Amino acid sequence: MSRAFAKEDDAVEAPIIPARAALPPGVTNYVTPQGLAQLRAEATALEEERAKAEAIEGDALERTRQLTILKGRISQLNERLASAKLVETEGQPTDQVRFGATVTLKTVEGGKPGFVRTFTIVGVDEASITDGKIAFVAPIAKAVQGARQGETIVLQLGGKEERVLVERIDYA
Repeated sequence: MSRAFAKEDDAVEAPIIPARAALPPGVTNYVTPQGLAQLRAEATALEEERAKAEAIEGDALERTRQLTILKGRISQLNERLASAKLVETEGQPTDQVRFGATVTLKTVEGGKPGFVRTFTIVGVDEASITDGKIAFVAPIAKAVQGARQGETIVLQLGGKEERVLVERIDYA
């Protein structure tokens, strides 16, 4: 059929709903207490935004598009909340790196000797490089999990090997 005979409304493309952070299939959705609180706050904010969008009068097409996006985001978030498994960081062994740990590593060989990096191992939805939070499924997080304070481990960073010392482990 020629585009000349299509109604203008039929030409509207479906809105794109951005995907949440990747959680590999079959991997448990671990979250810290702060991460669970963030997810719940996000759910509340999205519900409030949806209620506002439903109340807007005017361009019905734009309203429908906004509501479709919000409902999709709410659905994705509800799936994450339903699958969330809370891991309490209190009581974790402070001499071993586990989920929820803030780890300080010092480069001893390869890379920049003496370089110090600190990050916290968190759930995929709360990961933020700028905040120093690394998802537990990230290669560097996997490499340090199980390491003990004072232990030297090998990291594969960009095809290069780097030996790092686990200087400090905190569960704040």
